[in-house]
Amino acid sequence: MTGSEIRQRFLRYFGERDHTVVRSSSLIPRDDPTLLFTNAGMVQFKALFLGEERPEYLRAASCQKCVRAGGKHNDLENVGRTTRHHTFFEMLGNFSFGDYFKREAIQFAWEFLVKDMGLPPERLWMTVYKDDDEAADIWLQGIKVDPKRFGRLGEQSNFWQMGDTGPCGPCSEIFYDHGPGVAGAPPGSPGEEGDRYVEIWNLVFMQFNRDASGNLTPLPKPSVDTGMGLERVAALLQGTRSNFDTDLIRPLITHVERLSRTPYGARVEHDVSMRVIADHARAATFLIADRVTPSNEWRGYVLRRIMRRAMRHGRMLGLSAPFLWEVSGGVVALMGDAYPELREQETRVAETIKLEEERFSETLDLGMAKIREYLEAHGAESGKVVDGKFLFTLYDTYGFPTDLAQEFFEDAGWRLSPESIESFEAEMTAQRERARRSATFGVGEEADAVVVYQRLGAEIPRIEFVGYDSLTSLSRILALVSGAGRTREATAGEEVEIILDRTPAYAESGGQVGDTGTIASAAGRGEIVDTYYRGPQLIVHRVKVVSGGFREGEEVAVSIETPRRQGLRQHHTGTHLLHAALRKLLGTHVAQAGSLVAPDHLRLDFSHPTSLKDREIERIEELVNEQVQANLVVNRLEMPLEEALRSGALALFGEKYGDRVRVIKIGEFSVELCGGTHLDQTGQLGLVKITTEGAVAAGVRRIEAVAGPMALGHVVRAEAALREAAEMLKISPLDVPRRLQKLLEEQHALEKQLSELELRLARARAQELVAAARQVNGVAVIASRVDGLDQEGLRAVADTLRDRLGSGVICIGSVVGDRVNLVAAVTKDLTKRFHAGKLIQEVARAVGGSGGGRPDLAQAGGKEPAKLDQALAGVFDWVARV
Repeated sequence: MTGSEIRQRFLRYFGERDHTVVRSSSLIPRDDPTLLFTNAGMVQFKALFLGEERPEYLRAASCQKCVRAGGKHNDLENVGRTTRHHTFFEMLGNFSFGDYFKREAIQFAWEFLVKDMGLPPERLWMTVYKDDDEAADIWLQGIKVDPKRFGRLGEQSNFWQMGDTGPCGPCSEIFYDHGPGVAGAPPGSPGEEGDRYVEIWNLVFMQFNRDASGNLTPLPKPSVDTGMGLERVAALLQGTRSNFDTDLIRPLITHVERLSRTPYGARVEHDVSMRVIADHARAATFLIADRVTPSNEWRGYVLRRIMRRAMRHGRMLGLSAPFLWEVSGGVVALMGDAYPELREQETRVAETIKLEEERFSETLDLGMAKIREYLEAHGAESGKVVDGKFLFTLYDTYGFPTDLAQEFFEDAGWRLSPESIESFEAEMTAQRERARRSATFGVGEEADAVVVYQRLGAEIPRIEFVGYDSLTSLSRILALVSGAGRTREATAGEEVEIILDRTPAYAESGGQVGDTGTIASAAGRGEIVDTYYRGPQLIVHRVKVVSGGFREGEEVAVSIETPRRQGLRQHHTGTHLLHAALRKLLGTHVAQAGSLVAPDHLRLDFSHPTSLKDREIERIEELVNEQVQANLVVNRLEMPLEEALRSGALALFGEKYGDRVRVIKIGEFSVELCGGTHLDQTGQLGLVKITTEGAVAAGVRRIEAVAGPMALGHVVRAEAALREAAEMLKISPLDVPRRLQKLLEEQHALEKQLSELELRLARARAQELVAAARQVNGVAVIASRVDGLDQEGLRAVADTLRDRLGSGVICIGSVVGDRVNLVAAVTKDLTKRFHAGKLIQEVARAVGGSGGGRPDLAQAGGKEPAKLDQALAGVFDWVARV
């Protein structure tokens, strides 16, 4: 069943059941400046769900075009590397606005999947919210699904809400089971990250309203909001586990294959690039058709980033000329019937993309010129350190990709030091802050907003932060800022920035993200969605006014989200322990080069020249957890900066400190200058687990870790994976490494036997090849391929051929995986006339490689197997010319 047929059958099914089929809305959300792009089917119905508009219909169905490439849905770097991540996708959905509810929604979903789509019932797995007995009864007693394929999950998985307050409710998810041949465990169980169980449909039952205190009140007219990804359903019905292999996307990959003359499926890195290009071509085509244009601001910035990422991957495939506009034409041909706006805007879309590609090519040329100027101005001797600010200027001003710039500098003998990277990241952080302000205030308003806050900074005395000792406070509103100007009041539905005279909310700094919470007055209630600094001292709360309103000068009660703050305290204290452990075990050269402290994980970048061995990582983790078990007191001290430094407190390079500083002292293990929030004792961490370690840049490593409940969850999942592997091997979990080692040794032995057999077969073919030698100007020439042999095997065959031929020129090639191996040999009597090294160079160039050697024997390699036969055929012409 094609993707187009699935789309049509879905809309027809619900249309026949009194649903109004509503056309997909624009990717630019209407009257919703808080949202970057339309990212779900319910977005165009948001006002109906909130009761802000009277519905013209009580039932609706749609196939909504969606883009997720920014904000909390930013998975851009995963696109192309997985089978299911996309920037652009289509969401099928049916909706009820106070009409039908759970029973009908579940019956519709089951009937459509099983009867209309023909999915086998025994492959479907259902989940409901743990307390939703009504939905459970419908599935188990009404639909009569097998209880073995049914589960109850908690709030994180099966309870949906539009925001921290407002309409919300339980949901029921439907999964497809790919069977025991695919890794993965049932939803909600350890090991569920595998690909065996794939979520295909989410049924959301909006039946409550959550207030700022977290209380749930039943809605007078409960509603239904569902979402099912078209690409995932198409993959199921077309017998593939990769969305990219469906007829919705695969034709675009075929287009890229033709343009690049590179086969899909031959090399992993090429496959990633082709998937990136196919996906990003879809996103760019639809966004431009919806009037988004490439720029350096907000939506246009995201579009430009998507396009340039695709263009960068095109260059990895050898596509230096504009090509993305041609792939975009394939998108129009593929999807123009379902989305007529694509055909209407086809010419403009192609022109926009082609112009952007030409500009990107100019960007690369300009960037290279700037790099050459930089090298000449700063001296070209090897060992020079690149200025991080210059790297940022290349990226921000000229749009030059940072990874490409780093590559060019390294080729010239320059390097990036930890300070370079820290400087670059500092500039990037400032740029992201500017981008966020732009998103907050709207295009062109940022400059005005800066002026407003400059004035406020001069007027408002230093704000009192009470969040070290309390998570609540009674405060007074000093200023309200909306858009680019100051306002005297804010009403329900608005999002404003509020400055208070005192606050328990920690503003984002030092790697720790800002606090969230609630704010309430006698007449209003709001959600604190973020806390950050404006300038050096103004703590700003971004507040969504939920009800009533706020006025300057009035008293308010502020409360910080407690579980989230506890997660931040755990991960910030864990960061200090980890930093100290790294310095103690690896050496005092280790210096923090960046960090992120989030409620659910931590990330620490540090200077170190080499990768960490497994035992080093284990020892670091052991040392940290020894301090956790010791339950050390976490002391918070304030003292003059000079006194703190004399006492041995560690100051982070590049940070600005005042005359008086806050010192975090954890027993005798760690002493650092830090303004973040921390635990009282290390025992409150419970456990710290390192999850990943790897390189960020030359000389800089990155460790990620989790603490507390997150660490326990990580251990549970790891143990489940080990148990699953042990079950597959029919052994105990502790025997898994030994058994895997034995299996790998057996595999290596088999591969060696296979290689020896292939060599014997190739030598057996020698007489056949000698008999088939062609005479060229009186010289016997053998030019043939003998696949499956490495260089050593080819040399052995070439020696056999040379001995049996007696006099002649030999060139043989072999394809192993995605590589070409070549060997040329010339008998002693002909080496004055024919040079094997020169012959191999010509043949290697034809297969995208290089090589050389002696007059009698030479070898080479290449990376274009498809051209091997043609290259070998050229050997006869070469002998004839020489």
